Amino acid sequence: MALSFVSFVFAFSALFSLFINPGACFNRKLFDYSSAAASSGWSTGGATWYGSSNGAGSDGTWCLWVSKRSGSASVLFHDRSWEPFNIQLGQGLRACYQVKCTANSTCSGNPVTVVITDECPGGPCLAEPVHFDMSGTAFGAMALSGKADQLRNVGVLQIQYTRVQCNYPGVDITFRVDSGSNSNYFAVLIVYVGGDGDLQAVDLMQGGSTTWESMEHSWGAVWMLNPGSTLQAPFSIRLTSGASGKVLVANNVIPVGWQPGATYRSVVNYSS
Repeated sequence: MALSFVSFVFAFSALFSLFINPGACFNRKLFDYSSAAASSGWSTGGATWYGSSNGAGSDGTWCLWVSKRSGSASVLFHDRSWEPFNIQLGQGLRACYQVKCTANSTCSGNPVTVVITDECPGGPCLAEPVHFDMSGTAFGAMALSGKADQLRNVGVLQIQYTRVQCNYPGVDITFRVDSGSNSNYFAVLIVYVGGDGDLQAVDLMQGGSTTWESMEHSWGAVWMLNPGSTLQAPFSIRLTSGASGKVLVANNVIPVGWQPGATYRSVVNYSS
């Protein structure tokens, strides 16, 4: 059983990009390991796991949606250096990291790749400057073959991590309209963001307009716009990368007649 904790802190959660079983929340085929160029060297941190031993960790709607879309497991992340300013802006979200362990005899030393998405519980997350709280599936994937259960029994595990570029071959940035959206309020979940992975700004242009309206970061990878008037589709969405500042525009990606809960794929993405 994972360590249990309930108090929330400034932190992040992540999706674990490794295709292990139908219950995992990301598809290895969608993530290009060979082209995910690691930064120089590895840093140290801690790791624990939560949820069921072979589960996806979080039962959040994003994880469940990505599970249906591709297949992966959830990971939670904490970095004191991001508190509180960058977290409030949503910077660092969707950034990709590789995580591995060598400190235990059951560790394989092979890295798994995670994508930062949202908030992490407290407890062990507060004990170290950097902490990954993984799903049971993700944590076990760092073990030697047949040793996953033994590794999960370790408790707090020392790990190494490094940031990598995000790369989803053949998959462009995708927008899932929040179920609470309506003609006067629009919120959207943005996934499969390549390259740097994180976004510093998202803007929306309504149909028939030439003006970009700044969207507000809501939580995780969700951005929202509450203009105080009826929205006119189609919507174009402009994305600004958090690290490079590169701008991409998904023209008319949200069509006339859009529906809450519907998913719309663009034809653009950042390259690694």
